[in-house]
Amino acid sequence: MDVQPLNSNSGLVKPFEPVKTSPTMTKKLIIPIIIIFAGIVSGWGLSRRSGFSITTSGQLTSPESITASNLKVGEIVGVPDEKSFRDKAEGVLAEGGFEGEGSYHLLRDGGKTQNVYLTSSIVDLSLFVGHKITVWGETFSAQKAGWLMDVGRVQIMELNAKPPFEENQ
Repeated sequence: MDVQPLNSNSGLVKPFEPVKTSPTMTKKLIIPIIIIFAGIVSGWGLSRRSGFSITTSGQLTSPESITASNLKVGEIVGVPDEKSFRDKAEGVLAEGGFEGEGSYHLLRDGGKTQNVYLTSSIVDLSLFVGHKITVWGETFSAQKAGWLMDVGRVQIMELNAKPPFEENQ
């Protein structure tokens, strides 16, 4: 049995014909690529913006303009998108975590067992110590604290609020 190699003369292998492109075909390829690139660039740019605030008038302000002396009741600081942070708690903010978990905590009705321990990389929580606030964040599993939350948004409910209980109890 004699095996012969295939070649272009045998009729089984057909020569490659180059693809002819038209200007409309080129546009059909380039336009989606430009749209995808623009989406990636704008998404990246928006993701770089963090730590801004929304005033009661709905206008964005820069994080540098927020100080403890110019806070107002009703002001919202942090990420404006309510869907990003689904968990919510309200109380008077105090300094200190619980055995290394969180940097601050919310004093809430019901005593020390109802505290929410907080941390945040978006909002400077030190500005709100002593004020009654509502926080939105994401709950994390804690080793020792009853409730540990990463805060992304804060609304001021009352300035210089009276805590619901004395912590020395």
